[in-house]
Amino acid sequence: MQLTDDSQSYRSSDGPRLEAALLELLTALFAHHLDANDSGAPNSARHALVLRIQAFIRQHLRDPQLTPSAIAAAHHISVSYLHRIFQGEGTTVSSWIREQRLANARRDLADPTLRDTPIHVIASRWGFPRAADFSRVFRNAYGIPPRDYRDHARLNPALPASHSVTPAK
Repeated sequence: MQLTDDSQSYRSSDGPRLEAALLELLTALFAHHLDANDSGAPNSARHALVLRIQAFIRQHLRDPQLTPSAIAAAHHISVSYLHRIFQGEGTTVSSWIREQRLANARRDLADPTLRDTPIHVIASRWGFPRAADFSRVFRNAYGIPPRDYRDHARLNPALPASHSVTPAK
């Protein structure tokens, strides 16, 4: 597959989706490469495991029942080891999941092709089944309610691509 062969047919609104797909492909490639070249070094194996777990989480972000227990079971590790792995990355499992969900919801809120999709549907799509919880978490992370962010993104189409608000940990 070559994305550049037909690059003129892409719309600017395709950018975030292509970026997310590319990130998933690169994560899988790096994890595979680290596994293949693992010379028994614990840090390499641990890093490959982190990448696999992060890719797994990204693939299951839409599941509101995604829990540390489910993630640990899928990778044949204990829940406490999963927590230690993420602690070594400077975060927690739950925080990392929340940040990924928020980033995807934020991208969708700014996507002009989804402007008619209700905010609660976008929230639910990314693992936030309760609209009030999503609104509170989004506002705490970005300092602006989801509706205001969407309105602002509509008025400033270049904002989502260049705006680098990072969720608070």
